Amino acid sequence: MNKFLVFLSGLTLLGCGSQQRIAEGNTAETSIEKSIVKLPKTDMKSALEYLASDALKGRQTGSVGLESAAQFIERVFKKHEVQPYFETYRDSFKVKTLDGYNIVGYLEGHDSELKNEFVVLGAHYDHIGIVEAVDGDNIANGANDDASGTVAVLEWAKYFAKTKTNKRSILFTLYDAEEMGLKGSEHLAERLKTENLDLYTMINFEMVGVPRAESKTLAYITGFELTNMAEKLNEYAQDKVVGFLPQAKQYNLFKRSDNYPFYNAFKIPAQAISTFDFTNFEYYHHVDDEADKMDLVHMQNFINKMIPALEGMINAPTKEIKLSNE
Repeated sequence: MNKFLVFLSGLTLLGCGSQQRIAEGNTAETSIEKSIVKLPKTDMKSALEYLASDALKGRQTGSVGLESAAQFIERVFKKHEVQPYFETYRDSFKVKTLDGYNIVGYLEGHDSELKNEFVVLGAHYDHIGIVEAVDGDNIANGANDDASGTVAVLEWAKYFAKTKTNKRSILFTLYDAEEMGLKGSEHLAERLKTENLDLYTMINFEMVGVPRAESKTLAYITGFELTNMAEKLNEYAQDKVVGFLPQAKQYNLFKRSDNYPFYNAFKIPAQAISTFDFTNFEYYHHVDDEADKMDLVHMQNFINKMIPALEGMINAPTKEIKLSNE
């Protein structure tokens, strides 16, 4: 998560000393029981463990590990009949001398008119690779940042491919080179704008592997005041799933994640949703950002809770989510 680099000094001020390691078994059963859909935790676990494994060596842009992650995502899309939007799943670009690859899956909408409008659901699948060793470990595995968001997007791709409940068309977009300055999402947004895509909304999912305090909303959204997206998502979910985080505005996170290039290109509601709030995870860009520190019960709860919210957005008869100045 490139945009949080400048905030590391702020983590201590925001209570880093009180952070605790998150266990897989945190209690969220009541929320899960209320979920409309039960997605298999085993699939999430295996995908997360693979993407954040030492074998992929931190998924740095241009690396063999990043290529392995790209192929994994392509296999998931192909297995579940999520089609490539372009000629292949890959949206290729250059970052200086490095080859970058966004992976883009496509599900056509099932409404004869609304299918011409698109919703983009995205996350970045790259990370920072090899770093200074800590206790002999020099692989920044990037489980929370952002294998967690990647896994969430893949689960929603599988869900919508199976249920066919999407009236609008959906692009499931996994970005490369986020850690190099949002280069992948910038390339894809500009390409889709050039092709005159009728983009309704875009949501980027960033660091969703750890839960917030019970007194807080399940997640928060960046650019909260710029649109009515939080209000509408909560309305569709019939629950307060996303809320406001003061630090998000303070640190201008809206412009520091892969949603921003889409907002910049299309001037539509394009925002990021996260459950990392500067107090609940201390291993940002660290070798201990490992799969075993992710809370799978929380992830399952979050992914399930977002389904009715996403369905409401994707299937609304009109473009109900709007910029605040419209």
